[in-house]
Amino acid sequence: MTDTIPSPSASSAPEALEATIPAGPLSRRGFLRAATITGAGLVATTVVACAPPAAAQGWTYAPGTPPPPKAPSGAPSASASASASASAAPSMDHASPSPAPSASPPMDHDAAALAVVERFLGGESASMEGTGNQPLEPRLDGDTKVFDLTVDPIKHKVDAQAKEIDALGFNSTWPGPRIDVVEGDKVRAIFKNNMDETTGIHFHGQRLPNAMDGVPHITQDPIPPGGSFTYEFTARSVGSHMYHSHHNATDQVGRGLLGAFIVQPKDPAERYDKLYGATQDIVWISNDALGGFTINGRGFPATAPIVATLGETIVIRFMNEGNMMHPWHIHGMPMRVVARDGHPLGTAAFTCDTLGVNPGERWDVVIKCDELGAWAFHCHILQHAEGQNGMFGMVTALVVQEAAAAAASVSRAPASGAAVAAAARAAGSTAFACKVPQIS
Repeated sequence: MTDTIPSPSASSAPEALEATIPAGPLSRRGFLRAATITGAGLVATTVVACAPPAAAQGWTYAPGTPPPPKAPSGAPSASASASASASAAPSMDHASPSPAPSASPPMDHDAAALAVVERFLGGESASMEGTGNQPLEPRLDGDTKVFDLTVDPIKHKVDAQAKEIDALGFNSTWPGPRIDVVEGDKVRAIFKNNMDETTGIHFHGQRLPNAMDGVPHITQDPIPPGGSFTYEFTARSVGSHMYHSHHNATDQVGRGLLGAFIVQPKDPAERYDKLYGATQDIVWISNDALGGFTINGRGFPATAPIVATLGETIVIRFMNEGNMMHPWHIHGMPMRVVARDGHPLGTAAFTCDTLGVNPGERWDVVIKCDELGAWAFHCHILQHAEGQNGMFGMVTALVVQEAAAAAASVSRAPASGAAVAAAARAAGSTAFACKVPQIS
């Protein structure tokens, strides 16, 4: 018997998008109507972009300050010298580079905030090319699952109006393809290096033979430009894991060499669809280097909404590939935290509405979508999610709708997909619902 959670296909996405809501992919009126059913509304926590320069290693989050007053004559004043010295020093402060809040915010604040929200509600995420996190189907070599991946320089846009940036990707996407295997599978991952620099790939969280650990100069030679390396191992560590560069990693991971590696339990009863009744299995990879603060390689308003039906249970796998801790906060309903770094918490599972995820950590949460509305879902370091020019960065929304509305919005979707999963795809969600591999 095959236990599946429906997965979108590239061919079905445009039709599903067309079918979302008659007026468009996710119209402002329809989106806000879902929220006002419960009187909640869409909480518009506004933010300002804080994107570090692409080429600089010592980028800063230091707050901007007004220029010092001019010295009365010739030489700069002591305060001016101090200010210049402070601005030259790199900082890892989390403060926004925008001017400090004042009692009289700009008159166009509401217009700017509304403009980015309307882009989000209009389905900007679905308009973006090069969507990452797509499932990678293996080819079989006997009883070994073989995954072919390339390491590529790419052009990437964090949102539709942003300038293209020089990024990196596995199979030309950031994040790279999602790899799902089953506990006990023999895995062979072949990485072809198309960059003009060396690299090496580490399967983060996996128990591996030492020669397969992917740390250049310790367990292998670096993979040269034009070269390949084959990682071969048996999937032993169950749960949510990652694969990423482990060579010049501050730059290479920061520019997009990261992806999800999921090992499903061999026992189908232990998988999230059976264990919790989950119908969506969502990967959420955060990063905070190139392009600023991103979820799955995008910043608001190009982040993908999560669309669910009232009463549906979903799973989110938070993965932090950045340099900072990010406390993820959901409005409207709590999260049940069930696993950390792939290890089930069992009786130590806990419930919260804000979950801090440190660099390198993976946390799995279960959400019972039992409140109608459009609920903000964001990092609660506010400089990563809120400012005077409208929402940006680490913000998305969980949209919970009535079953009838969900069915109507996907009436033209492929019959093979569940209604709610199709609604999520139609809304432009890159957080796909995965297929759980069959155990023979």
